[in-house]
Amino acid sequence: MTDGPEPDLDAVFKALNDPTRRAILDALRARDGQSLTEIESDRALSRFGVMKHLKVLEDAGLVIPRRSGRFKHHFLNAVPLQQVIDRWIDPFVQKPLARLSLDLKTRLEGNAAMTDADAKPDFMLQTFIRCSPDALWEALTRADLMALYHFACDRVRGDAEPGATTEFLGADGSVLLAQTTLKLVPKRRIEMTFAPNFGDGIRDISRCVFLIEPEGAVCKLTIEHHALPAAQTVVREGWARWAAGLKSWLETGKALKAA
Repeated sequence: MTDGPEPDLDAVFKALNDPTRRAILDALRARDGQSLTEIESDRALSRFGVMKHLKVLEDAGLVIPRRSGRFKHHFLNAVPLQQVIDRWIDPFVQKPLARLSLDLKTRLEGNAAMTDADAKPDFMLQTFIRCSPDALWEALTRADLMALYHFACDRVRGDAEPGATTEFLGADGSVLLAQTTLKLVPKRRIEMTFAPNFGDGIRDISRCVFLIEPEGAVCKLTIEHHALPAAQTVVREGWARWAAGLKSWLETGKALKAA
């Protein structure tokens, strides 16, 4: 267990103890970023009823709302569930990373989302870490620190600097992931490309954004992933493991490395 903020277990279990709310989570897992109208269209509930269920899910941290223009989109956030698993299951069960070898086949369709800061992301994840903004910023931008907490890589080459490429290396020295830094707003925002090179070896370039918001003794970290190919479902699990490793390392000095 860490000393950092834990999920409100009562709120999480309350949110999950309702079939409609579980169905909403299933719907977001199948197609993330849906609007209220889209979620409502598949439910035998009034608009107000769906809003009430979404509020419970948001209060538990299981859904992240994001407004884009006139629309408000909703994203499944797996972090509270991962923290529950870490608390009771992961100390006893080591999960293999076989899913990292799944084929990533879908090509990027267009590049509008690569440059449009207001574009709706395809995936969002949010976590709270007990650390200073300085410590979090260094962990996100220094290659030597990234290597300490990344769940699957022990070697990282290249700091996050505008125009520079950061490479995450496998045990054999091959590049598993390459990220080129597009924009930095110190201690607030990082925008990077995301080019995986595992599975079938094809680099489907997308874009990820890290948002840092200090909240007293903790920092809220939000990850947005734009133009994420639908077939790359393994990337979503990868983000959850990455966030868990980062949080554990910053709060305890111990990373959650893959077996």
